[in-house]
This record gives sequence, structure tokens and C-alpha cells, in this order.
Amino acid sequence: MTYYQFVQAVEDRMKEAVKDNVAVCIHTAEKNNGTIRRGITLTERNINISPTIYLEEYYRQFQNGISLEYITSDILRLYHEVRFQKSWGEEKISDYSEIKDKLIYRLVNLKANTEMLKKVPYISYLDLAIVFCVLLEVNRYGTATMPVRNEHLDMWEVSKKKLYRRARENTSRLLPDEFSSMSAVIEEISCEMFGESEAEDTKCGEDDMYVLSNRLRSYGAAVILYEGRLKAIGMYLKSNYYVLPSSVHEVIVVPEGAAPGKEELSALVAEINQTQVEAEEVLSDRAYYYDREKGRLCM
Repeated sequence: MTYYQFVQAVEDRMKEAVKDNVAVCIHTAEKNNGTIRRGITLTERNINISPTIYLEEYYRQFQNGISLEYITSDILRLYHEVRFQKSWGEEKISDYSEIKDKLIYRLVNLKANTEMLKKVPYISYLDLAIVFCVLLEVNRYGTATMPVRNEHLDMWEVSKKKLYRRARENTSRLLPDEFSSMSAVIEEISCEMFGESEAEDTKCGEDDMYVLSNRLRSYGAAVILYEGRLKAIGMYLKSNYYVLPSSVHEVIVVPEGAAPGKEELSALVAEINQTQVEAEEVLSDRAYYYDREKGRLCM
């Protein structure tokens, strides 16, 4: 069964499983870095915000022998957990005062998102672009957001500069940062996957790599924009350091004394992006360098 046939089969089964007030359809979306994803959108009558559940991971499960019946029931369970209970009023979207405290920013690759960036306000940063969205909801599955488009700025009668200032204030407040050693992150992941007893085997001594993200680890690479955060890391490390953009969700910090040259680091980032990171989640192939004396990140 091809992926498209799988999506159609899931759509048919979901139509049979949901209530009469829920419409089910296949939704194709252009995501970050121009990647195309196909999923199932469930639209509930009188609710104007509809979750889309993308099916690539479910397709992998299907290829590994998981039944369509189980997959359909799990999608239905997920839908009931992430569905919105009420509409987001259109009058709120059109009123800047209603959404200004929910504006946040994200970081994406500048070159890989050329077409998308024609439609949205953005600010160039290194080889990246700062883009904006409205944070509608936060739950244990991540965030529900609405991208800010050029027409929204016209509707709200706000400038890109004002939009950035507001998003800069909100993002660090709504999505606080988290700075952890790589060994602590590995231990945490091991605990989640295998339990505390087996995770003991993954513990290691002091390491020279750190992970910087937000607490949700969702588009957490934007933490490098948080005011004073990179300076504070330099003070903690007592060193200049490299920032490796491992994905849009986090970056890796390596003290200068523990790192090979910049070219080797950039080659490592590019190789990992090609072999380990989903195309939608790639941020950049280049390593960055934080100079404590200059107080800024550079290419």
C-alpha cells in the first residue's frame, strides 16, 4: 500500500468512526523548508479551528505491522485530546489588542523558505529568518499556532518592527528557555523510553556539550534570540563558544576549547542534517560562533 493509499484508507475509516457533526478530509500542507505533508483534518461543526493529524509516523507503524484498526483508534484518541472545545472568534483575529499578547517568533532557514517568506513578514538573522505566529494553545503535544501573514499586518495596522518587539517580549515569557548538559538530556530521554533503572546505564560524567531550547522543545532554536541568554551562557562557560543548529527545535552549545575548527563543525552539522534530521526540521548547515567580547553571534 502506498502512502497516499494509506491516507485514503485512514480517511475512510475515520469517517465511519467519528460523530455526524465532524467532517473528515485529507489535507495537504506546505510546511517548513518547502516540505509537503499530507494528513487528516477533522472539522467539528460550529468550531472554526480544526486539528490536522499528519500520518507519516503512522504509516511507518503500518509498514511495521500495526493494523489499520489500531491506527484509526489511536488517531481518534489523539483527536479527542487535541481538539478545540470552542471557536476562536474571527473578531479576535482582526483585533490586534486581542492577539498581541499571544504573538511569538520562530527561526527558519532563509534560503530554504524563499516562497513562504514572500507571504509573511520576516526579519533576516544570519542565514535565518525570524517569522511570527499567534500562539493559540499549548498542551503536552506541543503548540497550536496561526502563522502571521502580510495581510494581517495590514489588518492590524502595525509595522514589522512593532510586531518583532511584541513577539520578543512574549516568546521568552510564554516559552521559557531550558539549558541542559547533553548527558542530562540523554538521561531524561532514556528514562522516558526505558525507565529509571535502565537509564542509569546511560549516565556519563561531565561533558562539553549542552542543549539549548524552550521547555516544550518545539521551535526552541529561537531561544538564541532571547535577550541576554547567549551572554549568560558565555558567563556560565567562561568561554566563547559555538552554536550548532541541530534542528528548528534546539541548538547545541560547544565551548571553544572543546571544539574542533568551525569548518569541521559545519561539516558535522551538514552531515547530521542529511542523515538524521527530518527535512522539515532542518534549520541550517552552518555552525555559529558567540564572541563574548563582541557580545553577539556570528557566522
